Amino acid sequence: MYALAEQRIFCFEKMVLKLGTLLMALAVFSGQNMSMSAYSVKPILEGHIIKEHVNALFLLEKKYKNFNLEKVKEGIFYIRQNKIINKHNIKINVIEINKDLNPNLIIEPKLATENLHSKSKIKDIAKDSIIAINGTYFKQNTGTPLGTLVINNEIITGPIYERVAFGIGENEFKTGRLGFEGKLKKGKSEIKINNINQPRMLYSDVLIYTSKWGKYSPKTKANYKNILIKNNKIIETSSSPIEIKENEIVISAQEEKLIDFEIGDKVKLEYNLTPNWKEIKHIISGGPYLLKEGEIFIDTASEKLNAIAGRNPRTAIGYTKDNSLIMVTVDGRKEGTSGVTLKELAKIMSDLGCYEAINLDGGSSTVMYVNGKVLNGSNVKSTLVSNAIIVREKA
Repeated sequence: MYALAEQRIFCFEKMVLKLGTLLMALAVFSGQNMSMSAYSVKPILEGHIIKEHVNALFLLEKKYKNFNLEKVKEGIFYIRQNKIINKHNIKINVIEINKDLNPNLIIEPKLATENLHSKSKIKDIAKDSIIAINGTYFKQNTGTPLGTLVINNEIITGPIYERVAFGIGENEFKTGRLGFEGKLKKGKSEIKINNINQPRMLYSDVLIYTSKWGKYSPKTKANYKNILIKNNKIIETSSSPIEIKENEIVISAQEEKLIDFEIGDKVKLEYNLTPNWKEIKHIISGGPYLLKEGEIFIDTASEKLNAIAGRNPRTAIGYTKDNSLIMVTVDGRKEGTSGVTLKELAKIMSDLGCYEAINLDGGSSTVMYVNGKVLNGSNVKSTLVSNAIIVREKA
């Protein structure tokens, strides 16, 4: 593995410096008058370093044999693969990232704009970034993300059908199916909250809307009630959309569920994702699973994703047991490449060494950005997406 190979070289050079320091200490202890720095012994062991570098290249070539490989940045590697899978020509783009080689790398989701209901080209979303791929599903007409999206520990949107999500921490990754728990309390009264900043899935849902949703809460039917909360106090109620300012929250539900909540009431709102990934800073959902604990695992039915089966352009993300991040797009719907099935995508992620991996939005949304260049996964040249996963360096 290229990332592992470079790490071995780095560790070997650190060992050289330690040997140099040891030689200096021995010289002083024995009374020898030697003028030597730790770096002075490097030429002595230069041949070993060259040998170790050759070994590193061997590991790199072994993993990506017969494929084009490019070092994009310290710790970031881009691989182009052309394969025949089940008699179909397939074009695959792979990004492998090892933060151990470059601790300055930041991996995070990013919205198209500050407005939750918008779409942009990946090149605009990825401005000042090194790498980007498209992220979670979204409503095609509005760009509203569908499913879990957490940025800098803030829940932007909640889960749909408890679909699998990908978590990004400072030094770790996680995958798992996420749910939502919420409660609105007033004295001894309590009602269940179903989700946050998502379109209404069921008539009976009780939903939270924050300023991230937009300037106003969504329109509701006449028998619905909206209550505006600020500093744990209800400051407005209405059956019409309510303006939401920063640090304000709207609860929207059937009127009968909120009949006891009136202007001036003190309330307590609690909500979180389940399970609660405390060490994870960012989360982006997709679905279905591709790999679980090293085994191919595709749960389209339970995640209500049967509609995306078949051969399509695809985007996936996963991680290896040694914590390297793998990002993949597979081209399709154009001459020379026909896309892949979910099972074929899972096999690709497995062959790349992933221990856990999930499918992200695909089809016409599939797109990868590498150092200013857009690699499109479909025949749509101006792909617009709602959100992306970007890789950048600390300023």
